[in-house]
Amino acid sequence: MSSARRLEAFTEAKPVAQEDAQRAGVYGLLAALLREPPSEEMFAVLQGLDAGDGGDAMAQAWALLRLAAQHGDIASTDDEYHALFIGVVNGELLPYASWYLTGFLMERPLSELRDDLVRLGFAREEGVGEPEDHAAALCEVMSLLAMDADGDLKQQAAFFERHMAPWIERFFGDLETAQNAVFYRAVGRLGNAFMALERRYLDVVA
Repeated sequence: MSSARRLEAFTEAKPVAQEDAQRAGVYGLLAALLREPPSEEMFAVLQGLDAGDGGDAMAQAWALLRLAAQHGDIASTDDEYHALFIGVVNGELLPYASWYLTGFLMERPLSELRDDLVRLGFAREEGVGEPEDHAAALCEVMSLLAMDADGDLKQQAAFFERHMAPWIERFFGDLETAQNAVFYRAVGRLGNAFMALERRYLDVVA
């Protein structure tokens, strides 16, 4: 479940630029994989990924994710997800902005994020226990912002710079090298490659 939802309904969906639809898709995929272990349907999608024939970091990351899905299975990846993110008390990693920026949960970065989410028209979904500064929730927000045809790229850049840039690449780097990560090493690689690309894109266009 998402930690936040957009208040306004996109009842008259407008077409978005291809690059923004692609950005939203990657953010959405990362959000889904960080929110819960992949389902059989998700594995099927990942196993059929077209990584292209480029040699850049994103192409390599897509190819690695496809390979990880082809060699993965539901049971082991579910165990892996729980070891990484849930554990008996905590998982190996704590995918929260507050933790990465202050060393504690539920700290000032979360408060600042909540203020900005309200300003942007997002509200917390009832019944969701995860704080909004979870990496999956932030990726969901960026996906929604990228898919808003009336959205402001400067607004996206400001949100990314304030709430993701200071820590998200460190998190994906930790995920890529985590002791309990097998399938999720590929997720970490994709996240790192995409965030580096996203940082450059937002710097240029905004």
